[in-house]
Amino acid sequence: MDRKKSQIHRKSYNEVGHVHELTFSCYNNIKFFKSDVYCQWFADSLSNACGSLKFSLWVYVFMPDHIHLIVHPEQSIYSISDFLKQVKQPFSRKVLSYLRSNSPEWLSRLKQIRGKTTEYHIWQRGGGYDRNVLDGETLLKMIDYIHLNPVRKEFVERVTDWKWSSAGWFEGIEPKTLRPDVISKNWMTM
Repeated sequence: MDRKKSQIHRKSYNEVGHVHELTFSCYNNIKFFKSDVYCQWFADSLSNACGSLKFSLWVYVFMPDHIHLIVHPEQSIYSISDFLKQVKQPFSRKVLSYLRSNSPEWLSRLKQIRGKTTEYHIWQRGGGYDRNVLDGETLLKMIDYIHLNPVRKEFVERVTDWKWSSAGWFEGIEPKTLRPDVISKNWMTM
């Protein structure tokens, strides 16, 4: 089978005014985000990408083996693919560099050989899931769904108990993690 045809890729629609609900997973469901260090590195990468590409981060939950985000592009011309690349690549480079220096035995779990090429993956291939959100009602449902993930998995009893989540910020609690941006009021009335 042709290699390009066998690869699964997420289709993104870069539409003016849309909000994007993004979900992407760690390679082989490895639980990188059980580590606060890795969570902070990812938060830094996410913040840098939001700042440089002019995206607002409205909602997030870092689960042990995957990430949920709701982002809003602030400019009319944007690329979700470029945004994801700027979020994922610096984090991946940092993790791989750290593992090569401190835990090289881990690299075998991330290794994939394709022909004569050896690759190391942090993220599951295919890019993840990208859902365009068009109205406030759907946005509110997505926020609840994302924030409830740690409760559904029985990691915590209340959404505000999960450290790497924007849920606390929504409840007026100021956790010492990544601060989300304020959701535009016009989205909450749509």
